[in-house]
Amino acid sequence: MKPPFDRAKSEKFARAWLSAWNDRDIDRILSHYSDAVVFHSPRIALVMGTDAASISGKPALRDYWTKALARSPELFFELENVLTSSDAITLLYTNHREELVAETFVFDGDGEVSESVAAYR
Repeated sequence: MKPPFDRAKSEKFARAWLSAWNDRDIDRILSHYSDAVVFHSPRIALVMGTDAASISGKPALRDYWTKALARSPELFFELENVLTSSDAITLLYTNHREELVAETFVFDGDGEVSESVAAYR
């Protein structure tokens, strides 16, 4: 799935991404991301026990999300809305803590997520 995006492409990505998370399938989750991905989230510091606000590279992201999934066996995301841009998609979803989350995915020319930013209400 390469940019530019239309509504159908954006919704297809959203369904696949949420399904991977709700199935807790780390390989399917990571299949959406480039090897050089940069992920930003205020949750990184909490899960990793550091002051980091971002993670770079797929191996580091695998480590972080494996730890995060282990800490949250009840994890579940429910899609609220999909917003589309020229080379990015923002998903609005509610997590298992009933928090509203906006996560923006910027895609590279190969159609993989090169950068992602998660923001929480």
